[in-house]
Amino acid sequence: MRRVKLDRIDRRILRDLQDDGRMTNVELARRAGISAPPCLRRVRALEEAHYIRGYHADINPEALGFGVTVFAQVGLTSQAEADLRKFEELVGSWPLVRECHMLAGETDFLLKIVAEDWDSYQRFLTTQLTSAPNVNHVKSALAIRTGKLLPGVPIEVEVKDHHRED
Repeated sequence: MRRVKLDRIDRRILRDLQDDGRMTNVELARRAGISAPPCLRRVRALEEAHYIRGYHADINPEALGFGVTVFAQVGLTSQAEADLRKFEELVGSWPLVRECHMLAGETDFLLKIVAEDWDSYQRFLTTQLTSAPNVNHVKSALAIRTGKLLPGVPIEVEVKDHHRED
């Protein structure tokens, strides 16, 4: 993986693509203040250096019938690395689980799960999640609404160099 030192233009490209992944290269270049060919080269370099992991559409879950979002805190019986990896592999096979985060502290994993309704979630919980090997306990929290949902990270285009000696 080739490492790219990010300058103002790279950060602008990353911020604009994070806000709108369908932006044309011509528009992206215009906003960054460069021409289209070098802009495309920069995007490819950012992809190769894994700053850009991919592109996707932001799908409305409710439009597809997924009216319930639940955050499940999962505690495992064993935290041995092999057992943690087995759990992550199993979670990877469950389409309703949209995110899986291993945590430090009392909870081993935090899962973001979508379901059509509460009954569908309960079925998933009892037939798959709580019955999975090594699962000790699950604490469910139903999301009532989402007040903020932003992808990625905050990207500042102008970065002050705090290490400079003038």
